[in-house]
This record gives sequence, structure tokens and C-alpha cells, in this order.
Amino acid sequence: MAYVGFCRTLMNTDLEIILFSRPQLAHTSEEIQRLLGALDKRKLRYRVNREFALRIQELTDISIPSNQQYTAIDDTYSEQSVMICYGGDGTFLEGVRLLQLRPIPVLGINSGRLGFLANVAKTDIEQALDDLTAGHYTVDQRALLHVEGDFPTVPEYPYAFNEFSIQRGGASMISVDAYVGNELIATYWGDGVIVATPAGSTAYSLSVGGPIVAPGCDCFVLSPIAPHNLSMRPVVLPNMNQLSFKVHTRGQRSSVTLDNMNFSVPDGAMFRLTKAKDSIFLVHLQNISFYETLRNKMMWGMDRRDETKA
Repeated sequence: MAYVGFCRTLMNTDLEIILFSRPQLAHTSEEIQRLLGALDKRKLRYRVNREFALRIQELTDISIPSNQQYTAIDDTYSEQSVMICYGGDGTFLEGVRLLQLRPIPVLGINSGRLGFLANVAKTDIEQALDDLTAGHYTVDQRALLHVEGDFPTVPEYPYAFNEFSIQRGGASMISVDAYVGNELIATYWGDGVIVATPAGSTAYSLSVGGPIVAPGCDCFVLSPIAPHNLSMRPVVLPNMNQLSFKVHTRGQRSSVTLDNMNFSVPDGAMFRLTKAKDSIFLVHLQNISFYETLRNKMMWGMDRRDETKA
């Protein structure tokens, strides 16, 4: 749903960009200069994470002043701040985690391949910044998973924006008892299970046969990974319920993930999942819709026969 408290018209002098990217990505000098040039052209204030600032200087000889670099997001950022994650969906997830639940809206610029979360093409940077400075956007509120349980160490950030998964750690299958409230849903024998948010329904969950869920739905998707019983199917569950899981292995460790963070866990580990009290806020540009993104990314409606006629 739209979080109208963030829908505002901003002047160039009010908006501050928190630019985040991962230095290991295959950035080019040309695209970085295009990105920074677009920010400078609009006289936008911006800060860059230190690792990316070093990569920028390495590729372009552009030196980001130290007062425009950051290593963590603190409370000095104003209500006019917007985080721009430049990369793919993995970069987007790291940026969200860096916010540590601060209500700063996030926009993803896709410099990678698919990109459902980072859904603005890098060729559209100029238009995206124009829309931001003109206030031509809304901010959507998205749910997070909160996870407690038998982690080897308590995660600093026990949340997942896309999904929580339990997966086998060796060659043997595992079994996972899944409960909604106090009621057993099923025991899943196979490679594991995934619990996805609506945002995560187009990620790992989709690859194991889970349904695509529209952003406004208040639900989670529970999907088995390579189930031994082929009648097992994904289940859509209301997100006001607590989900619980117990992992059974054959003397080996399994792994659990919170988005792209991985943890090794022993036989008998238990986990409890609830909808987090806090949310993530995403910038929604008015010229980009969820269904348009689906059509483009999934190539729905494309007639491959047209390619043979060319």
C-alpha cells in the first residue's frame, strides 16, 4: 500500500541522495560518470558508501570528498533522504539491510541483468532523477520477515525482505516440520523450504514453482524445494500468523538464509517467523508499474515466432 506520509514535492536543495553500490560489480568508467554527472547536473546533494567511492576513484579518477562518504547510515540523515541502490537485486538487498529499519525510501537502478527490485534501467537515470526532484513518485510500504531461532550467533539484522530459507547442507535430503500457529502444515522431505514475502515471490521462491504475488497482498508464500513427495505444492498463508519450523538432518548441518545472508545450523534447529513490526519503504515512480515490470522481465505475451520472421 502507498505510505502517503512520504509523498511530497521536493526542491533540488531539499533532496539528499544516499548512493549505494557494491565495489565488486562490473561497473564501467562511462556508466559511473553518467550517474555522477546526472546527480551533479541537478545540483543534488549526495553521499556515497566508502567502498564504492574508492572504486569510483579507481575507475574514473573522480575523488569523492570525505564528507560525502559514509560507512554506515546514522541519524544525521534528514526526512528528505532517498537511498539509490545502483546494481542488481543483491545490491538492493544489501542497501536495505544497511538502513537498519530507518524509514528512508529506496530506489533501485538496475545495472545488472534481471532486476525486479532494482527495476529502473540504468539508461533511465536522468528521467528517474527528474521524477524524484519534481516529486512525481509515491512511496510503497513493504513487509519484512522477522526470524528468531537457533542461529549459531544472533543475527545483527534478523530480518528478510525477500525470503527465509532452510536448505540441506550435504548430499542427503532433510525434513522440515512446518507449523502455522500450533497446527502442523506438513513435514517436507527434500532439499528444504522457502518462506517468501510478496516482494520475494519473484526471486528464489519463483524458481521453485511458487506463485507471483502482487505487492499489496498481506501474505507469505511457503514453498518446498525439490520435495521428495511430488504432491507437495506451495501454500499462501496470511502474514498475521506465526510460522514455525523444525529441521531434521542425518547427522549433518543444514543452512538457513535471510535473503543473501547464510548460516549453518545443526540437526533439531527451530525457527519462528512473524511479520516484522517495521516496514521497508520503496520509491514508486509513476511511469513504472508492477505488471509492466512482469511483462518486460518475464517476456509475457512475446511471440517468439516474430523473431523467425525478421
